[in-house]
Amino acid sequence: MSKSYKEMNEHEKMLAGLPYHAYRDGLPEMRMACKIRLRQFNTCPPEDLKEQDRLIREIMGSVGEHIEIFPPFYCDYGKNIHIGDGFFASYNCTMVDCGPIIIGDNTMIAANVTITAAGHPIHPEPRTQGYEYGIETVIGSRVWIGANVVVNPGVHIGDDVVIGSGSVVTKDIPSGVVAAGNPCRVLREVTEEDKKYYFKKRPFPEGSYMG
Repeated sequence: MSKSYKEMNEHEKMLAGLPYHAYRDGLPEMRMACKIRLRQFNTCPPEDLKEQDRLIREIMGSVGEHIEIFPPFYCDYGKNIHIGDGFFASYNCTMVDCGPIIIGDNTMIAANVTITAAGHPIHPEPRTQGYEYGIETVIGSRVWIGANVVVNPGVHIGDDVVIGSGSVVTKDIPSGVVAAGNPCRVLREVTEEDKKYYFKKRPFPEGSYMG
């Protein structure tokens, strides 16, 4: 039998997507432990790729093969982040993982991107009483997220999506589209014609991946 809200501790409420207080039941200690590991990762010698890989796997909940994250990287708990194979994140990526953040395979994230599963109530009274929430945020496989994008809590982005730089993603984005803007909206589908070009209307040179 599942626990009632009153029977849950604050960590359990957080993981259940319920309103909780972040300064009770060991949560500050969890965040501090993550900050210590992040400092080690962010100051690791750039040539020591094995140590960087070891540290990021220690920080996160689960990580696939062949991933690369450029320091600095920031998160709250780390253990609520789950990433597939072939992941890349550029400089200054922030994942506020008060709820689960789930990312598929071969997804690329440009510089200065924030992915947040955390939020606070609209009304000031519960907000000033310290309530917050974490809602699962999901990004699919083979997604490219441009620089300075913000992905809001609870958003689901499908597979094979391009999110234009500077976008604020407030709602779900379906698979196989290019989307951009504030708020982010679908501009068009990704088509077979796109396969011919590497940038706008510049075609791939002969002998490239197209053969």
